[in-house]
Amino acid sequence: MKFRLSAEQRAFAEALDALLGAADVPGVNRSWAAQRPEPGLLLWKQLAELGVTALGVPEEHGGAGGTPVDLIVAFERLGYHGVPGPVIESIAAAPALVTDASLLSSLASGDAVVTFAAAPDAPYALDADVATDVFVVGDSLARAEIGRALQSVDPSRHLFEVTAAAEVQPVSPETRQKALDLASLACAAELLGCGERMLADTVAYLGQRRQFGRVIGEYQALKHAVADVRVALDFARPLLLGAAREPHARSISAAKVATSDAAQLAARTGLQLHGAIGYTLECDLSLWLLRVRALVGCWGTPAVHRARVLESLMRGR
Repeated sequence: MKFRLSAEQRAFAEALDALLGAADVPGVNRSWAAQRPEPGLLLWKQLAELGVTALGVPEEHGGAGGTPVDLIVAFERLGYHGVPGPVIESIAAAPALVTDASLLSSLASGDAVVTFAAAPDAPYALDADVATDVFVVGDSLARAEIGRALQSVDPSRHLFEVTAAAEVQPVSPETRQKALDLASLACAAELLGCGERMLADTVAYLGQRRQFGRVIGEYQALKHAVADVRVALDFARPLLLGAAREPHARSISAAKVATSDAAQLAARTGLQLHGAIGYTLECDLSLWLLRVRALVGCWGTPAVHRARVLESLMRGR
């Protein structure tokens, strides 16, 4: 199995970095959290122009017909920069669920922003107040009525209770599972990106903060702490890429567990080494701390995915 990205995929990641690096995404995230979605929707349009929203849509509907590897390339960069909104639902999962040609074309162009609830993996609809199309996924895809708003640990994630209203199309168990697996894979990639960002910000902080006449990054104990994060992220990356190349239940679950663990280690280490400033909402690190805490439990908790790996091993496949 190849664990290297193609030249085109590396160029795509670099183009995403260039776009998002110039977009003040932390500011966009804070506006989204304050229920001012306009900057976020403008960023969504820019992502669409770059082809991100078209990745999962078949070519016959105006999409890119991308592979799962293409998806994780994009989602790692979305996680690294902290892009808000229902990106997993709309970009990764919805194209696997929807059969309506018009909606698929709108997904590809970025005109449609889809969110959905699919209990028990995703019991609430993310950002239903902003999405153009809200669904409930069970044994069918149904238009949803939006109910009570709920508070998330990440203030940029607006969760809503939804109930099924009008059925749109049937959904087979295989189709539903494929969509949920793609969501888990995208979530794993986003977690890896979050971990990489927190590590980068922490290393930069260690090179700036001075204590007792020297930068704190010179202390060996702190070097060891960030080295442990580097090892965890590097261990998770091939599991993620392997799962994208061969997207089976066991490999996807293993990747979700590994990236969750690595991102949580990056969060704990980053907070510890930043000290009290890391707790403040003014510090950008807090955006990724809260995002990781939310994403770890999304699309299957680590316990759920560990159980799925164990079940697969017990069955011998």
